[in-house]
Amino acid sequence: MKFAVLVRATQQSEAGCMPSEKLLADMGRFNEELVKAGVMLAGEGLHPSSKGARVHFKDAQRSVLDGPFAETKELIAGFWVWQVKSLEEAIEWVKRCPNPFDGIESEIEIRQIFEAEDFGAEFTPDLREQEERLRAQIEQQAKKH
Repeated sequence: MKFAVLVRATQQSEAGCMPSEKLLADMGRFNEELVKAGVMLAGEGLHPSSKGARVHFKDAQRSVLDGPFAETKELIAGFWVWQVKSLEEAIEWVKRCPNPFDGIESEIEIRQIFEAEDFGAEFTPDLREQEERLRAQIEQQAKKH
C-alpha cells in the first residue's frame, strides 16, 4: 500500500523560517531509516504558500488565486510517499519521526494513495495500459535528470 504522509504547515513554515541544522540532521537520519527499510519512495519540503497559487475550477472556467493562503492549518509544508503494508505501519513510522518544527506543536497527516485496483471496472484495460505507459515515461524522464 502507498501512503502520502503530509506535514501540515505552521505559522513558522508559512513565514519561511528554515529548519535548524539539528532538525535537518535528525530528519536526514529518519529519511535514511525509511530508505534502508524500503519504505520511502519520495519526500520533499514545500516553499510557503506565498510562493504558490491555487487554480479554482467551475465548469469550463478557471480562476487563479495567488498565495499566501489564509488558513495555515489547511496547508501542507512537506510530504513523503511511502510503501508500507498497512496504515498501522505508516502510523508507527510517523511516531518515530522527529517533530518537523523546532519547539512548536505540529501535525502529520497520513492518506492512502489510490492504486489501479481501487478504481474497479471503470479503469478499463486501455486506461490501465495508458497509465503504465505514462509511469514508464516518467521513470525514463527521471533518469535523465
